[in-house]
Amino acid sequence: MDTNAVGSSRNGASKEKIAAVSTWRTSTLFDDAERAALALAEAMTATPAAVTDALFADAHRHFNDAQMVELAATIAMENYRARFNRAFAVESQHFYERGSTS
Repeated sequence: MDTNAVGSSRNGASKEKIAAVSTWRTSTLFDDAERAALALAEAMTATPAAVTDALFADAHRHFNDAQMVELAATIAMENYRARFNRAFAVESQHFYERGSTS
């Protein structure tokens, strides 16, 4: 989440929205497309991955074919990085701090 929060912040995501990612299902800060992307990310992250046809179709309503490929590839890459970091006990480098002004 550390480097992703930095990138999201630099691309216009508010601190409130970044902080609300863990409560995306109940937060009013996310639109339907963002909820669909987060649901896909959550399903792809489950072990085993649990992407149903309905979930995929819901995301595809918001994203075209090329965007779906990019979204799934990004989610897969983040899962790879998270698992790699876990294996080597890589901790946050604190590039992003909630409440910082950078």
